[in-house]
Amino acid sequence: MIVPQAQSCSPSHDHRGMRRPSSAGPAGRRAALASGPDIWEVIRAIRSAREAEPDLESNSLLSLVSDNTGVALRLLTTAVRYWAAYPDEVDAEIASADAAEDGAEQASERERRLLAG
Repeated sequence: MIVPQAQSCSPSHDHRGMRRPSSAGPAGRRAALASGPDIWEVIRAIRSAREAEPDLESNSLLSLVSDNTGVALRLLTTAVRYWAAYPDEVDAEIASADAAEDGAEQASERERRLLAG
């Protein structure tokens, strides 16, 4: 089971299907599915699907995300439950990823402009 960054004890049994990465990466220790992506990636995908398909009911939305990502429905549900228990942690990871992507995009644009002359 994953240990949230802000806690030292394991979360409840509601989060089965999760793992703790054996080594922390550049973003530190992150909540992740046992056989899939980090929780923040799943939540961001669900939010993106909801934005694109605002009228889908929840089961259809999760099916859409499952079809697009290859992540099993039960693991998507695990990710949603984890986010519901630790929203600040997951939202901070999403914000950090968004900022890193924005920075990389800006750097790429600066390179393009410099080299374009």
